[in-house]
Amino acid sequence: MLNERSLTVAPECGDCPIRHRAVCARCESDELESLEQIKYYRKFEAGQSIIWAGDRMDFVGSVVSGIATLSQAMEDGRTQMVGLLLPSDFVGRPGRNMAAYDVVATTDVVMCCFRRAPFEELMKRTPHIAQRLLEMTLDELDAAREWMLVLGRKTAREKIASLLSIIARRDATLNMRGPGEGPIVFDLPLTREAMADYLGLTLETVSRQISALKKDGVIELEGKRHVTVPDMSRLMDEAGDDADGGLLV
Repeated sequence: MLNERSLTVAPECGDCPIRHRAVCARCESDELESLEQIKYYRKFEAGQSIIWAGDRMDFVGSVVSGIATLSQAMEDGRTQMVGLLLPSDFVGRPGRNMAAYDVVATTDVVMCCFRRAPFEELMKRTPHIAQRLLEMTLDELDAAREWMLVLGRKTAREKIASLLSIIARRDATLNMRGPGEGPIVFDLPLTREAMADYLGLTLETVSRQISALKKDGVIELEGKRHVTVPDMSRLMDEAGDDADGGLLV
């Protein structure tokens, strides 16, 4: 359940930092006004649960800032992180009233939420929203297929580089920068332990490979989480990807 104490103030749709990538990206002014009437903002602290698997979902929404994880638990208590939610990613599925995964904030998170039933009705009247949601769903499917390759075929070094490149590419896109427009700087949203869980590696391997990428100049690291990527194309080479994000073949 959403915590009522998490209510926060956030910008109107026209001033939203994820406006050009979110579910409302194609909306006209009158459609944005309709969304304004059914939306509300929530803020979650790092480590706080956004929704538990099996809970009733009375909302859908987009991550405005921060990063959350998607996890699934097994009957014996083991859990597996199955995805990351980055700014502009959509939470929930219209037509489904139960949460399929645990969603937990790894950093402080602000979400733009829509009451599910009114949002579903608005989708029927607003092709721009339905079209954009379909595009985002297909992008998510592509990302899931890419991640299957990361986990199944890539080396430990390539796995680390792949995760860093995914976060760096999203940061560049949200800031509307091209891949060759200078260094990309971001704060790594996951601990080394969480990265190990997500990538199917040991903690020691994650630390060793990050240190190796730093030593080789692929990344610069300040502290444990402040990352600078001097040359995005080089990082993509390390990940087995080409400069536009596709796979090298």
